[in-house]
Amino acid sequence: MSRRVLVVTHDARPAAVRAAQQVDAELRRHGMTPIHAPGPAEAERDGGPVPDFGDDLELVIVLGGDGTILRAAEFARGRGAPLIGINLGHVGFLAESERDDVEHVVARAAERDYVVEERLTLDVSVRRPDREEPEVGWAINEATVEKAGSRARMLEVAVGVDGRGLSSFGCDGVVMATPTGSTAYAFSAGGPIVWPHVEALLMIPIAAHALFARPLVVGPDSRLAVEILARSAMSASVWCDGRRLIPAPPGSHVEVTRGVEPVRFARLSQAPFSHRLVQKFNLPTAGWRGVSTADDQA
Repeated sequence: MSRRVLVVTHDARPAAVRAAQQVDAELRRHGMTPIHAPGPAEAERDGGPVPDFGDDLELVIVLGGDGTILRAAEFARGRGAPLIGINLGHVGFLAESERDDVEHVVARAAERDYVVEERLTLDVSVRRPDREEPEVGWAINEATVEKAGSRARMLEVAVGVDGRGLSSFGCDGVVMATPTGSTAYAFSAGGPIVWPHVEALLMIPIAAHALFARPLVVGPDSRLAVEILARSAMSASVWCDGRRLIPAPPGSHVEVTRGVEPVRFARLSQAPFSHRLVQKFNLPTAGWRGVSTADDQA
C-alpha cells in the first residue's frame, strides 16, 4: 500500500519551494508518496473548505513557521495523521526540526521512529442576537475576542466560567487558549506558560479596565464564556488561531470548550519542554547549577 505523506509549505517563498523539492525527493527515495496541499490563499484565511486528501494519509510534513503549521493543522485535524514541522520561519515554536534536518526527519518518518502527541483543541460557538443557530469554529492555539472597530473605544464584555458570571469590564479583547497556545498570543497578553501535556483551558483579558481581570487557568471540562454586552459601542471579531473569523456584534455570546477533535503531532526529540522554551526563546540560563543531562545538551 502506498504510504502517502501530505507536504504543506508556503509556495510563494523560494526557500520553501526548494525545501519541498528536497522533501519530495527524500520521501520517494524511502518509498513514500508525497502529495501537496494548495498554497495559502485568502479563502483559507476566511475559513474556506479544506481539500479532500483522502483518509489514508500517514503523515503531514510542514515546511515553514508557526503560521504554516496552523494551516496544516486544518488539513490534519480529524484524519488521524500526525504532523511534523520543519522550521523555515523565525521562532517556529511548534516545529520539531530545522531546515538542515530534512534528510533526518524523512528517514525517521520512513521508519515510523517518532512519538505521537495529541494536543488539546478548542471548540468555539458564537450565538448572535440576529440568528437562531450559533456559528461554530475551532482552534488549536486560541480563540480571541477582539475589537472590530475603532481602536479608541473599549469593548464592553462580561466573562464567565461554567455558566457563572465572574466579572464585567471594558477591554481590548479576551484570549481563550490551549496549553499549546500558551506560548503564542496568550503569552504576549500576559498569560502563563502551560506545559503542553497539562489538560487545561486559559482565559486572559487584554488591557482590561477592572480590578479582577487576571489570567485564569481552569480544568479541561470547564466552559469559558464571553458576552459582548448590549451596551457595548463596539462589535467584536472572534478569531480562531488568527485565521478563521466569526463576527460577534453587541448581544453575542461566545462559548469555548475543549475540542472534540485533537490535533496530533509527531515528536522526534524526547527532550523536556523546558529545553524547547530555552531554545526557542533564547532564554539566559547562566548561573543554573542543576545537573546536566543528555537532553540538556540535545
